[in-house]
Amino acid sequence: MIGLPLMDNNITKDDTDALIEFLKNSNIFTQNRNVREFESLWSEWLGVTYSVFVNSGSSANFITMAVIAELYGRGEVIVPAVTWSSDISSVIFAGHMPVFADINFENLAMAEKEIIAKITPDTKAVFLSHILGFNGLSGSLLQELENRGIMLIEDVCESHGATFKGKKCGTFGLASNFSFYFAHHMSTIEGGMICTNDKKFYEYARMFRSHGMVRESTDDDIKKNYYEKYPKLNPEFIFTVPGFNMRSTELNAVIGINQLKRLDENNKKRVENLKYFLENLDSDKYYVDFNVEGSVNYAFVLLLREADDVLFGKVCDRLCEEKVEFRRGTSGGGNQVRQPYIQKRFPGLNPKDYPNADFIHFYGMYIGNFPALERDKIRQLVEVLNVL
Repeated sequence: MIGLPLMDNNITKDDTDALIEFLKNSNIFTQNRNVREFESLWSEWLGVTYSVFVNSGSSANFITMAVIAELYGRGEVIVPAVTWSSDISSVIFAGHMPVFADINFENLAMAEKEIIAKITPDTKAVFLSHILGFNGLSGSLLQELENRGIMLIEDVCESHGATFKGKKCGTFGLASNFSFYFAHHMSTIEGGMICTNDKKFYEYARMFRSHGMVRESTDDDIKKNYYEKYPKLNPEFIFTVPGFNMRSTELNAVIGINQLKRLDENNKKRVENLKYFLENLDSDKYYVDFNVEGSVNYAFVLLLREADDVLFGKVCDRLCEEKVEFRRGTSGGGNQVRQPYIQKRFPGLNPKDYPNADFIHFYGMYIGNFPALERDKIRQLVEVLNVL
């Protein structure tokens, strides 16, 4: 029996020791100096000016779409048919209209031609997901969006450290979102980050994070404008936008600061693991032609070469026998257009209109890839898959 979880040892003893040391020497556990330090260190690592630490990647999505609605108005947002549900939910709850685009196999991201075909005069933004560690960008797509004046928002929740032309994903658009959930490249147990080079976007993200209060802004001009416009309100309690409490804590930030120290080294191991997996997998049975340039995959994507219900059933059964944990449909369970929350709101959408997303839905999955994964377990996994 192989025995392979999706993630192992993502919160190490070194992390818990750092947390214990913090608990011994502090009595302020809500958002404070460690949160600010983590935001600063993350901005430096990523290569952006501003970062806002929140309680989850989903909250990062929610705030980002809400800020766009507040500052730029509502409109259509092009989203991938394969992504995490909160990407779509954030678009819906902010009052935008999600417009679905099919994906390609080589990196599981929205296909460039699909994005361009979906652009209309009402398009407000493209919300592109970098799936499971792949880079989803191209130079021609970036140029096309710039030419048309359309905002790019990057979901990098599953791709910490992925790059395009040597530059980290999450630095190309107006804003980007990251998740620090347990199974991802690094973890704060729960947590997320909003990143941007745009100061106004940053200030509004800070306010949305904390009930919409103007006092959360670091911009004196923004504060002054609200104080003067609403003189009968207590300056400490002026709520500028319909925000929520999406703050994280000092405890999560302490873990994040400690985890960030080893993120790059851990990513190198993930890259090596994926290379070995793909090089030894039977390319007649399984798709191995992924574009791995700049990728830092925390999962092995397993995709059948051809539609084959019998083979896929055998793969699932054998992995269960071998205690190999997997997730069918890859990120988010596959084609989001098939999900009830979409079907209820947009009954006219046909999942079959997104054939690549549908193929992945029925014939794709992912298996865990983490720094401590032994090469021998990868070899055993490949051997099992190749004889099916």
